[in-house]
Amino acid sequence: MTDPRTARAPATPLIVHDPFMSVWSHTDELTQSWPTHWTGKNQSMSGMVHIDGKAYRFMGLVTRTGRDVPAMRQTGREVTPLRTIYRFEADGVELALSFTTPVFPEDLELMARPVSYVDIEVSSKDGANHEVSAYIDWSTNWATGNGETDVIWGRHRAGNVEALFVGAREQTPLHQSGDEVQIDWGYLYTSAEPGVAVDSAFGDARTLRDTFATTGSIPARDDVREARPLPMPSHGHRGLNINANGIHQERPAYNVCAWSRAFGKVGTQAQAFRLLVAYDQVYALEYFHRRLRPFWSRKGQSAIGLVEQAWAERSALYARVADYDAALIDQLQRSGGDTYARIGILAFRQCLGGHALVEDLDGKLLYFSKENSSNGCLGTVDLTYPSAPFFLHYNPALLEAQMRPICAYAMGGRWPFPYAPHDVGQFPLANGQVYGGGELTEHNQMPYEESGNMLILAAALAERTNDDRFITEFWPLWEKWAAYLVKSGIDPENQLCTDDFAGHLPHNANLSLKAIIGIGAYGLLCRRLGKNEEAERHLAIARDWAAKWPGLADDGSAFRLAFDKAGSWSQKYNLIWDRILGLGLFPADIARKEMTAYKTRQDRYGLPLDSREHYTKLDWLVWTACLTNNQADFEALIAPVATWLDDAPARVPLSDWYDTQTGKQTVPGGFRSRPVVGGTYIKLMLDSMGK
Repeated sequence: MTDPRTARAPATPLIVHDPFMSVWSHTDELTQSWPTHWTGKNQSMSGMVHIDGKAYRFMGLVTRTGRDVPAMRQTGREVTPLRTIYRFEADGVELALSFTTPVFPEDLELMARPVSYVDIEVSSKDGANHEVSAYIDWSTNWATGNGETDVIWGRHRAGNVEALFVGAREQTPLHQSGDEVQIDWGYLYTSAEPGVAVDSAFGDARTLRDTFATTGSIPARDDVREARPLPMPSHGHRGLNINANGIHQERPAYNVCAWSRAFGKVGTQAQAFRLLVAYDQVYALEYFHRRLRPFWSRKGQSAIGLVEQAWAERSALYARVADYDAALIDQLQRSGGDTYARIGILAFRQCLGGHALVEDLDGKLLYFSKENSSNGCLGTVDLTYPSAPFFLHYNPALLEAQMRPICAYAMGGRWPFPYAPHDVGQFPLANGQVYGGGELTEHNQMPYEESGNMLILAAALAERTNDDRFITEFWPLWEKWAAYLVKSGIDPENQLCTDDFAGHLPHNANLSLKAIIGIGAYGLLCRRLGKNEEAERHLAIARDWAAKWPGLADDGSAFRLAFDKAGSWSQKYNLIWDRILGLGLFPADIARKEMTAYKTRQDRYGLPLDSREHYTKLDWLVWTACLTNNQADFEALIAPVATWLDDAPARVPLSDWYDTQTGKQTVPGGFRSRPVVGGTYIKLMLDSMGK
């Protein structure tokens, strides 16, 4: 059996907090490439160790014109929901490098804290004492994705806590939005454990790295450059150089925040070099033209105060992380086996890292997803829908915080249509829908999709929290969106669904399921508020349509993709909410009939989404695997995903859309690092609910 912690991953999470602070390794060995932003653009870290006068790399490549430093031998890599650990060996010394990110979704103060801990531990493997020192640096391309941008740097202190910072000289927070963009405002902070003797410097990367490789130490100054002192401000970096293998190398003349520690003689007892990295965005989001600060700084906390607090709480957090990881991996394995645990481990930080949390001026929580590698939309309803199982399971307040901006927008007078919006902007600017026709036309809207999504999620949220205040606050919307579905009928017109990459489709059977369940969900909301006549009317409509649906969709051995397309088929993932909400609209034999057909249609890497193409969606695949509430069925549909994780040729953060025959991303660039992978937690959620 494969240990889910050590199994191959298409990409390995290193430091993942939100769409701007999201750094990964895209190679099996940490010395085969530079760490990168989820987009694939460098956000470099270099790690070296000096052993008995000889230098080795344990992270990153060699600067193109710098000294050739050989790589340590990587002996292990372990990924858990909250940690990533690498192990290396050279010249009788073992080195462990760990990245710890205590993002507990139940604890918003910690989840929203943009701080990760980085630990380097060294010990003798051969029993002899060795003279050892270690080095790590962070490039200025963490703080600005644009080459040639001038940066400034300095230090902050709070007692014995000290941090280096760097950021663009001209600060223009929130001045741009987009999809595959890096942040170029705010400040990167790095810090070493208070009270421990270390060296730190800011300066030219090649000079600092070559000096350490030669001497095992770095200069004790902050204007390091080979020929003459570094001016303030200075260029941050000068872009990329890509080698013949497509690996991003670094051009010379760029700058880093560097730290080193001389351990002296190291024996069999491990010695540690402890650091942390943090990011102050200054402003995190714009919400209808109001600039909002990051959640952690909403009450005025300073960046050095954040670093100080993170150091003070480190020991307690490490114990909590260890317990949390062990318990969650055990739960995932018991729920769905080793393959499901592999998926859950990789999905955890990625789901949270695709969102940003802020607090509105009235104290209400707002939690925004980013549609990474698609179009950069912010607060997308059909991202909230697939990721909802994660938040329903861990912290429903975060689901409400995702729904609130959509509801406030739809109630605010600007949204002109009788159905739910698709989004509220493009990250990080939440100033109104940008997808499709926006607010201007009905072209390329998703009326069935988003209205059904919002009604289903509203009912699930109310059931999970047993709190009707959010439902009551936005009651006119639930009425309006339910009325739209009822008026539109059981048979959808030619329109987009969430799988918009497949294009418009009339008579979509799976979309019809969503409308039926959405109307039933509205009936549940009415019942909660004592609107019994309205509840029974809508539940009766849902039951009537559910009884008609099989006749419209039946194709013999299974049910069709579209009512009018004989011989077609599709995953009916929306059906799962009938069970989650306890509506009981559809008999169990519908899911069983579908499952029997699914098992005959699997490719090497999984079940295709439908009969049109050989591609699948990972989130929907896990939902579909849960339809019959049968463990053997679940494992049968999930098993090919392990093969895909082993073989996936695209080295990107967990993709949710890939070819089931080749394992490749479906289009160049493809989907990657999207928060929808939180939907894979639906099995764990169902088990915890006893459904």
